Amino acid sequence: MGWTEYLDTHQARFVEELCDFIRIPSVSAKPENAGDVRVAGQWVVDRLTAAGIENAAMFDTAGHPVVCADWLHAGPDKPTILIYGHFDVQPAEPFDLWKTPPFDPTIRDGRVYGRGATDDKGAMLIPILAAEALLADTGRLPVNVRFFFEGQEEIGSPDLPPFIEANLDRLQADMIFSADGGQWDPETPQLILALKGVTSLEITVTGPHSDLHSGMHGGGVANPAQGLAHLLASMKAPDGRITIAGFYDDVVELSDEDRAAIAQVPWDEAAYLAQTGAPVTHGEPGYTTRENLWARPTFEINGLTSGWQGEGTKTVLPSVASAKVTCRLVADQSPERIFDLIAAHVAAHCPPGVTAEVKRNPGRADPFLVPAGHNATAIAGQVLEEVYGKAPYKTRVGGSIPVMSTLLDELGLHAVIFAFGHEDENQHAPNEFFRLPTFRLGQTAYVRLMQRLGE
Repeated sequence: MGWTEYLDTHQARFVEELCDFIRIPSVSAKPENAGDVRVAGQWVVDRLTAAGIENAAMFDTAGHPVVCADWLHAGPDKPTILIYGHFDVQPAEPFDLWKTPPFDPTIRDGRVYGRGATDDKGAMLIPILAAEALLADTGRLPVNVRFFFEGQEEIGSPDLPPFIEANLDRLQADMIFSADGGQWDPETPQLILALKGVTSLEITVTGPHSDLHSGMHGGGVANPAQGLAHLLASMKAPDGRITIAGFYDDVVELSDEDRAAIAQVPWDEAAYLAQTGAPVTHGEPGYTTRENLWARPTFEINGLTSGWQGEGTKTVLPSVASAKVTCRLVADQSPERIFDLIAAHVAAHCPPGVTAEVKRNPGRADPFLVPAGHNATAIAGQVLEEVYGKAPYKTRVGGSIPVMSTLLDELGLHAVIFAFGHEDENQHAPNEFFRLPTFRLGQTAYVRLMQRLGE
């Protein structure tokens, strides 16, 4: 039985196993689910072992665990690839918006519904099944393979950097492929060439020692909410330009080739506005909406808190006002430098009568940009074209996968996102699903990737 027949014959079992995997509520953000994250990690260990992969084991970190495994018998003349994914999932709330329970997977219309179905349990299971099919067919893999799966990606992988630094021998490879990511749509492949980084912070403006009667004290002391509004307005112009001194200094500007590649990807502005519900698009002047989404840095206010928030009126002059802010960053911006620039701006522009403090919040990632001519990316593109019958779009993503920059720092390797979810599959939202035909297609793609790399 060849590997194609093996995959076809066992596909029903693979889907059942995926459903078993989804049933584990491995929500890394919730302390009460920490044990479930470990259960999911052990499930991965057992599944790797059943596939014929060796040395599968779960390792502790300061937080949620990781799983490593390998098969290293292809020989020293064959490359070693590292395949990455994650087995933790986002919280499933609000539960009442799910048509069926998030951790009781349901198959409808060729899709499996459940939290983690596409992000990332279905996607990370694909390369394991591809390796199993090759081992069942020939008893060997065409390349040396290491697997590295984590249980904390959905909270920003805070404990991965020290683990990776201490376990470089388990992760050494010639190329890295990420099973976290996706393709453009069910009929069209893509190569994701860049991810944005992120820095997260909170700005707190303080005035009087407690809320005051606004009639008795308004006009006598400064209002922290008004002071915060002035500060925030000073950091971003109405036209969308970020006005923090030095913010754009390290940005790698788009080349003509970069802009041409982005322009080749279809864009439907009316559909985008319908999707978001926004009346018009708005971004940094001089760039298209897609260029702003994919390749320009951002300054976004995520939340504002001050004064009376209940129904009706409470005439107070608030004591404190705060704003949560994240900046999505592009190559070669540093999250630490951007934080320092914002802190300096706040110190320089704080209005009289109040004090302002800037503190870091959890969540940071370096931007990630695949260099031109990257060999592993070129090979992945050839495989995707073979599998889909058309050349992949060259795209970028506004989100972040923190481990990508960590692996680059520690191993010196740019990862290739070789994953098979789709943007419309409700990642992080109610009614998340994974298309089963794509689940099967991804298995073929990973087999052909390993075969191509082993030639």
